[in-house]
Amino acid sequence: MRKKKIWLLALVTSLLIVLAACGDQEKDAATDGASSDSRDLEGVPEAFQADDPLEVMVIRKIGGDDHTQQFLAGAQQEATALGMKVDTFSANGDTASFHDTISQAINQGYDGLIISHGDDDATVELIQQARDNDIEVVAFDTNEGALEVDGVTLTSQDDEELASLALEKLVEEHPEADIGYLWVDGFPPMVRRNNIFEQVLEENPDINEVKRFGDAQDPQTKTQEAVGAWLTEIPEGELDAIFATWDAFAVGATRALKEAGREEVDIYGIDVSNADLQLMQEENSPWKYTAAVDPKLIGAVNVRLLAKKFAGEETPETASLEPSIISQEELNSSGEEVNMETLTDVVEGWGESDQFEEEWMTTLREHHSN
Repeated sequence: MRKKKIWLLALVTSLLIVLAACGDQEKDAATDGASSDSRDLEGVPEAFQADDPLEVMVIRKIGGDDHTQQFLAGAQQEATALGMKVDTFSANGDTASFHDTISQAINQGYDGLIISHGDDDATVELIQQARDNDIEVVAFDTNEGALEVDGVTLTSQDDEELASLALEKLVEEHPEADIGYLWVDGFPPMVRRNNIFEQVLEENPDINEVKRFGDAQDPQTKTQEAVGAWLTEIPEGELDAIFATWDAFAVGATRALKEAGREEVDIYGIDVSNADLQLMQEENSPWKYTAAVDPKLIGAVNVRLLAKKFAGEETPETASLEPSIISQEELNSSGEEVNMETLTDVVEGWGESDQFEEEWMTTLREHHSN
């Protein structure tokens, strides 16, 4: 009996030693893993090394167009690559829904907000409320009153350059012309584009505005109807071109012209999307030029700015993105259908920017891609 007890004691002792050894190995393995993770994130700001990911919401007032979808996709893609959790929302032009969503995001305690096309004073008040709650904010194409709120960066496309690029082509090809103007007031980027338009008209007295329309809600359909009505009033040869300050307007105008068989009227637009490129490449399309910044890149750059704020790094009060001009001729000479992914093969530098890029962002992307 005593031998049996001694044998059992020896067995238990051996098992305890083995278990302890395994525990040490697991602990060593966990330590090695933590050390490896630490090495992976060397140089990355502490805000991005926490167990819980930073939470961001992208809230856009306008919507219902491909440009909006790509802007949101670009923001979501960049935020995810940097290890952030991101939600997106488009109010489709509904001001009340836009404001309510910002308010809800503040109450839900998001770490950061990207607000797009907040054109009114109420949006500025909500941005102030967000900052009072220590929420970082980047605002794209938003009321300039947001500049009075501490810590906010106001971003935009270079709207003056966008309008200039498109109008330079219009003036070059139609130095004497009767034109239609598609524009809507109330949005900061539209105001900036209109300033250039008025300047161009003043400098070119042989270019006359004969028609004007603009509606930000359901813009494609309403513009198609409005331009269709123009064409019933204006005989062929008495409307030479249309300047569209938004691609949603250009889409509606293109459809109206094709439907009426009036492709002799040339369209010069702003912004671009897959749907836009497809329309520009259609046979006898009237859409000759569009000036644009890659909307996915706009979303991505806004996220980078927000990331720098999380990192405690200095960010500017304002930032703008440089546009390119895209011609129908270039698209058609490519030999194959061009989309947003292949546009870089046609337009040099398209979709590329190291604006607000940091080395630690590259480290984060590599870490989260594993």
